[in-house]
Amino acid sequence: MSRNSIGMRLILGAFVCVLASCGNSESNSEEKENASTDTAASKKGKRDASNAQKVFYALPSPIETADLLKKAGATYNKDYLNSLDNATKYNTSAGRALNLGVYGTDLSFTTIFDASSESLLYLKKVNNLASALGISDAFGETTMDRMQANSNNRDSLLSIISDSYWTADAYLQENQRPATSALIVAGGWVEGLYIATRVALSKDNPEINNRIAEQKLSLDNLIGLMTEQKKDQDVSAMLSDLIDLRDSFTKIKTNEGKSTSKTDPNTHETTIGGGSSFTVSKDQISEIAKKAEALRTKTINKS
Repeated sequence: MSRNSIGMRLILGAFVCVLASCGNSESNSEEKENASTDTAASKKGKRDASNAQKVFYALPSPIETADLLKKAGATYNKDYLNSLDNATKYNTSAGRALNLGVYGTDLSFTTIFDASSESLLYLKKVNNLASALGISDAFGETTMDRMQANSNNRDSLLSIISDSYWTADAYLQENQRPATSALIVAGGWVEGLYIATRVALSKDNPEINNRIAEQKLSLDNLIGLMTEQKKDQDVSAMLSDLIDLRDSFTKIKTNEGKSTSKTDPNTHETTIGGGSSFTVSKDQISEIAKKAEALRTKTINKS
């Protein structure tokens, strides 16, 4: 399923909600008043959703981050992942949302690196957190059954995970819970950056360092997404930390270039080439790694 089709589903979902609310009016006059109010709210909601979607879809998914690291020469190390034992301590909506993102990234890493037995364990934790957030349909028994049936097919597993996260995001957007969706995205991004920096510190690889530097752009997008929902207290707290992290990324030199893109007509996947390149030093990687570790520690300890 393409990201554009997901965006269209969100718009159609909002339209259906407007129709449903109008249909429940008790009188003609109330219908007109409610219809007018709902239409105005709907238009505003669509504008807000459109802005959020632009930055949301510009972010690399956990799967993309894991795949980029593997192609850059990273090796699998389960010690980089959030402990499965931590899952029971997430009792607030914010803690569950952030760490659904964290465990989602961990799930993607175990899958990319063919750790199928651990993938199923992380999927169970993802399912538990999703259920607690009221989005169990995205990661329920059907998803687990599909993953078990395809445990030896990495491409199928990645497709199942990706579809599940888009389903979860669509549900949250359609049910006016964009702050929860933003926290899930933030948790996943932070975990991806944390793992990347752990790899970079243990293995001096220019390609991996460049992958980290590329997050300078995705961090700007993430900050834009979080800013959309900054009235939420937990989003605001995360936003403050991300802005502090951006201060370190701004030290990285960006070499502007012309980007190209090509979309496969069959898979609807878009490959982006060219674009900006970066000049990053070991000291800059170390500084980012330190802040990433601190932010990740705060994230996984958010009860």
